[in-house]
Amino acid sequence: MTSRAQNTSYIALPDKRANAKINRETISAASVAVLCVAMLLGSRFISPSLGSWSQVETVLTLGSFLVVLSFGQGLVILSGGLDLSLPALITLGGVLSTAWVGAGNTDAVFLLPLVLVGCGLVGSLTAVGVVWLKVPPFIMSMATSIMVASATLGMTNGTTRGAAPELLTDLMKSQIAGIPASILLLLAFVLFGWVLQARSVFGRHVYAVGTNVQAARIAGINVTLIQFLPYVISAVCAGFVGMMLVGYSNGATLRMGDNYLLPSIAAVVIGGSSILGGRGTFLGTVGGAILLTTLGTVISAIGLNFGLRTIIEGSIILVALLVLRDEFFERLRGFRKP
Repeated sequence: MTSRAQNTSYIALPDKRANAKINRETISAASVAVLCVAMLLGSRFISPSLGSWSQVETVLTLGSFLVVLSFGQGLVILSGGLDLSLPALITLGGVLSTAWVGAGNTDAVFLLPLVLVGCGLVGSLTAVGVVWLKVPPFIMSMATSIMVASATLGMTNGTTRGAAPELLTDLMKSQIAGIPASILLLLAFVLFGWVLQARSVFGRHVYAVGTNVQAARIAGINVTLIQFLPYVISAVCAGFVGMMLVGYSNGATLRMGDNYLLPSIAAVVIGGSSILGGRGTFLGTVGGAILLTTLGTVISAIGLNFGLRTIIEGSIILVALLVLRDEFFERLRGFRKP
């Protein structure tokens, strides 16, 4: 009887830890959502034009870029890595979209998926270096970024050519039943990302690998594949963001992705994910992306410069890292004990 009782208590222990983990991530995601709403409502006191439905549409449209990008970055971080090549891949996706397709060339629309394939191949290069050559993710993704940026510069000779394809312009600027198509795209992508990360076998395996690689390998998970795929998905997401930016701004530039690296990491961390991997939710990341976008629009509305915005984003990351530590939640539980 004693042996059975001991075995039962041993088996129940991981379930309690899992429930605590879920509660912590749920609290983080809910806190970010409440903060987003509070910031939107509070911005009305700064300017009557802020906090309106038109501003909400603007925030969701601008936030869609960061949501898509942070999904890929979040998968990489969840698996225990980091992708610094995203700005270069955004630029590559945008430049190839205008150069290969351009405006008025409806016969070449089929080349747009090939742009994503090309970005995916670049992500595969990063994954090969990280997974098989054992190069640290920071170094390998930075090297990939430099190579891609240099190749893009050489391909364009410093000047981008072509205009935005009509398909991308319609995707970002048209309306369907009175609702901006970009917002419908955002909702569809959030549903897709949530299912893939939280409800698929692949998503569960990424969590397992990010938590403990050796335990995942013993459990029969193909660790190499699970570490490889997030970099490919992240690269494809970055390329797609480049396409979205082309449709939104009617063209591409060689620096169009430079402002998205820090926010892509910040959105993941603010949303409750661990920078060390194995913990996080995509819905939390979505909240973090929308929060940062809201913050950016408010800062722009009150006339603060971009440098101050970067300082604020860095401060938010630091606060999130301090608050989301396990020790912080343990202390909160200690305060609640009688």
